[in-house]
Amino acid sequence: MLAAGVIGACAGGRREPQGVTRNATPRGEAKGAGRAPARADSNVAFDDYAGSAACEPCHAELVARFSRSPMHRMTREAPGAEVRAPFAGETFTFKGDAVRLTFDAGARFFEISQKGGQPRVFRMTRVIGGRVREDYAGIQVAFARKDAAVIGDPSSEWVMPVTYVLGTKRLRYKGYSVMVKERPLLHEGPEWNKTCIFCHNTVPYIDTALGAFTGKKTPYQGEVVDPLLPAARRFAYRVTDAAAFSGLVDKEEQRLGVSAMGEPDPARAAIAGVTAIRGNFRASHLVETGIGCESCHNGARAHAESPSRKPSLSPISPAIAIGPEGRAATHAETVNRACARCHQVLFSGYPHTWEGGDRHGSPGGSNINSGEARDLMLGRCQSQLACTTCHDPHADDNTQRSAELKDAVCTQCHRDLDANEKAEAHSHHSSAGLGGRCVGCHMPRKNLALDGTLSRYHRIGSPTDPERVLLDRPLECALCHGDKTVRELTSTMTAWWKRPYDAAALERLYGSLDANVLLATVERGKPHEIATAAYVLGAGAGRRREALDALGPALTNPYPMVRSYARAAMEKLGGAPFVIDLDADTSEIERARIEYMNALRH
Repeated sequence: MLAAGVIGACAGGRREPQGVTRNATPRGEAKGAGRAPARADSNVAFDDYAGSAACEPCHAELVARFSRSPMHRMTREAPGAEVRAPFAGETFTFKGDAVRLTFDAGARFFEISQKGGQPRVFRMTRVIGGRVREDYAGIQVAFARKDAAVIGDPSSEWVMPVTYVLGTKRLRYKGYSVMVKERPLLHEGPEWNKTCIFCHNTVPYIDTALGAFTGKKTPYQGEVVDPLLPAARRFAYRVTDAAAFSGLVDKEEQRLGVSAMGEPDPARAAIAGVTAIRGNFRASHLVETGIGCESCHNGARAHAESPSRKPSLSPISPAIAIGPEGRAATHAETVNRACARCHQVLFSGYPHTWEGGDRHGSPGGSNINSGEARDLMLGRCQSQLACTTCHDPHADDNTQRSAELKDAVCTQCHRDLDANEKAEAHSHHSSAGLGGRCVGCHMPRKNLALDGTLSRYHRIGSPTDPERVLLDRPLECALCHGDKTVRELTSTMTAWWKRPYDAAALERLYGSLDANVLLATVERGKPHEIATAAYVLGAGAGRRREALDALGPALTNPYPMVRSYARAAMEKLGGAPFVIDLDADTSEIERARIEYMNALRH
């Protein structure tokens, strides 16, 4: 039987009905018949955390499953960790620079040299990821031997400049799985403990949220999701006891080895805390390496010591209050915010989002992996549908639940569509195919995934929404109907769902109403739109010769991620490997493209 959500594991066995949510009980409600169970007074400070091992005596099976999950294994310390990449002298080259992977007495090393210069050597300290790729962190050492002396601060760990992609069994430049522009050289960095440490490990909640109490933008390792949401969907972050808040921050500063400021003003205390965290947080300050139980459930020491005191996904402290104004958060909102502590990503400098948004102004949905929770919070079902309705974060495969539930997730609320004939009348597609499934249209595969495919866009809406039709390319219907023109698709959408669209706006997007949607997107689109259209073209949308010609310019796009999608699509369309260095000069890439096209002709 499918569990309805993570909450049930620590709620005395009580489970919510699948797809059905309830309002969270406000803090402070008394115990008694029909009342919420007692909870801890605080679950946000370091002393409130017990570590996942404390959960095992009561939740052995759940902890065992979670220990095998990709989420728990997000970060692993190098000694004893499974490493899929070979370290036997393999060399990755990039614009004349190189990194060589070697092994000595159980230790792994990265020898990074720039244009043949003296290599800088780093010993691997961490493996990051492992579901579709491996990233790495390391400390600098004198030479590639296990007994080599450390250079500099041994607690400063650096992100290595290569990624090992499990699907292709190849090394790739680190960072090129997101929308970053082309980089000029191969170099270590940034510091792991100043960048990815919070989302990939277990840390006290207060450390991740201090920026919300500063009253201004203060980028650091931890940021809450609210600035990336419309004002009506943001939670308020309030200090309820200034002295307690100052003490909370002071204690964390002292834990990080920083002299406590004793600042009575909450905003200034928060700024001091952010500064301390930004400069001093190290691996030794983690609650737990990797994603532990308390990454989502918050500090559960009180629960571990007294099981009747239930844990909470909501932050609890006498010093702060976090929640929507004037009402209690729904269960779904509480779960989704726990997920959005990490799955909110808009971290690269790429400015564009879906719905024609701009990440620096009014951001729409993210177009790459890891923004799914925030995207769900932007959509129509955000207050009633929890991430855990479809995904089991404890499982080896967290997609199994959604595969089994299918449209039952949606029809428990949308009961008018719970019969096949009603659903087919609504979708105008057979219920036997993907076009007849709710997610086929309302969560289309259009986002750029870590493995070079497309993943589902989690901002639940409709492909007929004007902001999607008139502000984004390609039209979402073209993700399945790639042979269609703009006119054909929009005319059908108008006829079926009575949605008229501004023809002049569509012509500005595509050049002509009679243009093929995907080909016009590749020619005129924003970088993320080009990559999405390229993948769909490569999947067999027809017009093979036109598609191969159209994809050529994308091989030199300023964003390397777009180049990789274009090459993969051309290989599928051409039916032959395309050997090309996508990091080479433009003239060399164009020469390789011409040779490939000539070979296909013969």
